[in-house]
Amino acid sequence: MKEKIREIIGKAREEGRNFLLEMEAEEIFKLYQIPVPETVLVEKEENLVSSGEKLGFPLVMKIVSPQVIHKTDVGGVKVGIKSKEDLLSAYKSMIGEVQDKVSGAEIKGVLLQKMAPSGGREVVLGGLKDPTFGPVVMFGLGGIWVEVLKDVSFRVAPINETEAREMVDEIKGKKILEGVRGEKPVDFVSLCETIANFSRMVYDFPEFKEVDANPVFLYSDSLLCVDARIILE
Repeated sequence: MKEKIREIIGKAREEGRNFLLEMEAEEIFKLYQIPVPETVLVEKEENLVSSGEKLGFPLVMKIVSPQVIHKTDVGGVKVGIKSKEDLLSAYKSMIGEVQDKVSGAEIKGVLLQKMAPSGGREVVLGGLKDPTFGPVVMFGLGGIWVEVLKDVSFRVAPINETEAREMVDEIKGKKILEGVRGEKPVDFVSLCETIANFSRMVYDFPEFKEVDANPVFLYSDSLLCVDARIILE
């Protein structure tokens, strides 16, 4: 497993990138049993519709370019694609926006992802290298909660599932995960396993400067990380 991941890192280095493409990051996440959506890389427009229909609608489309790290900032993400007509329209719009906003962008294709089911509660996982403590893992509520309330907890990596549960219990918004107004609680077992696996990934590879799983959607019987980002040293 580690040999495969070092190959992915080596390829990025050879191409002069200090970050991994999302499909590369997702491949690493999967090797650490971090659930990600079913995804396919489409390199040519003529394969777009057949790939979309094979995955099944609704879909999310994301740009794949070595020059684009923050895809949403340049129109590189389209969600809620419900038909082949939507798919073709979203593709043309996305390519145009990215080329307009990122001069000279090399577009390798687009990622098509099966859209996550509705109703998930949103959390975020992060990893970084602290100058004092080394690899550190962060957990918190996602979306506006992490930006506005800073409701997060930290641990030095790696951690086990018991320590992961302690992280979850520390955040003020834990009641949202336990369920309010008749909602079922999220799958805490899968969540804690995922946090522990994420921490081991961060610990195993000192080459990783920053790692983000944001957002992660939590359900009563599963979870899904719908965006993966890895920045290299």
